[in-house]
Amino acid sequence: MCRMELDYIKLKAIKPAIAGYIRQSQSLLKISVVPDEKEVHDIRVLMKKSRAALKLVGPQLEIGSYNRDFLAFREVGRVMCSWRETSVQRKTLKELRKENPDIFLQLHDNENLAALCRKTDLIPEMSEETKALLELINDLLNKTGYRLRFQTMNKIDPRLLIKELELTYNAVADIYLRCRYKPKPDKLHELRKRAKDFLYQLYFFRPLNPSIIKELEKRLDLMTRNLGKFNDLTQLVRELGYLYPDNSNPPALNELIIKIREKQDSYLAKVWPPAYKVFCPGQKLVNILGFKLLVI
Repeated sequence: MCRMELDYIKLKAIKPAIAGYIRQSQSLLKISVVPDEKEVHDIRVLMKKSRAALKLVGPQLEIGSYNRDFLAFREVGRVMCSWRETSVQRKTLKELRKENPDIFLQLHDNENLAALCRKTDLIPEMSEETKALLELINDLLNKTGYRLRFQTMNKIDPRLLIKELELTYNAVADIYLRCRYKPKPDKLHELRKRAKDFLYQLYFFRPLNPSIIKELEKRLDLMTRNLGKFNDLTQLVRELGYLYPDNSNPPALNELIIKIREKQDSYLAKVWPPAYKVFCPGQKLVNILGFKLLVI
């Protein structure tokens, strides 16, 4: 809420936002006995938003409480990670096979590829293991939501929040420069994760300059989506167990990898322009956000 007559701007509250992320996750888990791929994706995004928000306010919280909640959100995301990867690999392979039918025909007897193609279900069945994992997720969310009710956040210093946002921005800018100098897959994945933190933290600062910050969020969303697609293909290549040089690789497999690299090149080409506008060396966070003073 912006109150011009009192000359102050109120940031979005963090505690209600985190509580909302937890409630949304619990609601998604109740939709079906076993969560589908969309529900898994949405819950993992909510956990990332929760962690980003906690990082923003973390220095102003009791360290033990912060660690418990942060680890709980991370554990929920970790448990669901393999379910998400199965879904993504299935979609990625389906797209590649549609684009390159001749290559896949030649690789019909490739064991690694065949195994990946057989992964047809996100979670095959309500096994005892799956049931235990879902109970763990529910328990983590219930306990974290309960603890949050008693977490005091009514004396949060907004100046410290913007300092934390600046630390996040500087960390992303540093990784961006490293990636432009030497774009290694693991470092690009790190760029995506830290840029997501920055994106989700920006949400709480929207009232300071709504139009500028929303435009910045659009650029970050485009950037991280393409980095995510790049990483999905990286994980697929690793699952295929591809190595080069390796004289035992059939030509069709080498060709498939080239096709994958071409797609990765196209995704990176969409990453760099928005990344440069936001994280170009020498820029300051306050200049990008369009304000210099925080008054609350």
